[in-house]
Amino acid sequence: MTPASPSTRRLALLLAGLAMFGPFSIDTIFPAFLLLGDRMRVDQVAVQQTISVYLLFYGLMSLAHGPLSDAFGRRRVIIGGLVLFIGASIGCALSRDMTTLLVFRALQGVTAGVGVIVGRAVIRDLYHGADAQRLMSQVSMIFGVAPAIAPIIGGCDWPLIFWFLVLFGVLLLLATGKWLPETHPVEARTPLSMRELLRSYLRMGSNPRLLRLAAAGAFNFSGIFLYIASAPVFVMQHLKLGEGGFAWLFIPTIGGMTVGSFLSGRMAGRIVAQRQIAIGFGLCAVSALLNFGYVVSVPQIELPWAVLPIFLGGVGMALIFPILALAVLDMYPHQRGLASSMQMFIQLMINTVVAGVVSPMLSAKPLHLALGYAGFFAIGASFWYWERHCERRRDALTPIE
Repeated sequence: MTPASPSTRRLALLLAGLAMFGPFSIDTIFPAFLLLGDRMRVDQVAVQQTISVYLLFYGLMSLAHGPLSDAFGRRRVIIGGLVLFIGASIGCALSRDMTTLLVFRALQGVTAGVGVIVGRAVIRDLYHGADAQRLMSQVSMIFGVAPAIAPIIGGCDWPLIFWFLVLFGVLLLLATGKWLPETHPVEARTPLSMRELLRSYLRMGSNPRLLRLAAAGAFNFSGIFLYIASAPVFVMQHLKLGEGGFAWLFIPTIGGMTVGSFLSGRMAGRIVAQRQIAIGFGLCAVSALLNFGYVVSVPQIELPWAVLPIFLGGVGMALIFPILALAVLDMYPHQRGLASSMQMFIQLMINTVVAGVVSPMLSAKPLHLALGYAGFFAIGASFWYWERHCERRRDALTPIE
């Protein structure tokens, strides 16, 4: 930890807040889907594109946030992203047709990833090893409040949702200006060159180890995200709840992630990272089996049994995430921002496909959602155990001095 850095607690709160404004932009709009469709006079498929467009541009721009922070500093890039996000949110609030709304949703997506992507690099700039894992777990635990609060905010008239995001962005901008130090000194910065940037991304994108680690985390998260993306159908049609019922999905989901993040922080430095990940994937497997077993055993899913397995999946996912994220950053100590961007790009592109393609295909039936949930966990685990196999083979080939 550098002398100029703020207290760990304040830094965790600030970085969690910066990570929140991306998910807030997704989760707050779900309860307003029906009202938004009526006001804009479009069907729910068109309304769903407010998520898909947002995620697409979120993912594309995620490739730029990290390199920009490597070149110009973490603090400056975060502040610039917040200013643009505030402007985009004002545009969303004032939109009166779907085309205009989608344009400003795209602009929100362009800026919303700056907090979480650059924030991860800030953590790794300041801390190492178990300390970095603890802080990332703390950030994840606090960050979990966002999706739990989001449905309550989303119950308002839809322009108020975006005015809330404007207010939240302004508060974050003020807090960042006051409390976030510059953790990437001038002498450590890398000049921004499109040729070198492309070369670096090609190098990272062709690195099998990075791809395995990133895919393990991204597909594992997609199991949870499938239910988040399918929330309007799952809550209103399958659970037969009203617009105020989204908390029944989001609170257990995020509650599990919060518990997992707390446990991850406690395990840091006490349990070998590989064992913690194995425990996390084990919990995800149990969650998937319980979820599938419940869905096939009843004619109509009901609370709380329909969401309890997702709670357990959230615990497992949160045990896995910090270790995989830090492992990717540690592969490129001089380009942490770039590595964070690459990892986030992979995750967001998969999330975009989940929201725009997989969710509409599977959300019609609880059984299909349960199968998709299990499938994503299985794919994530497969990538991780593939990486473990490659790691053991590398160790066996390394000569002992």
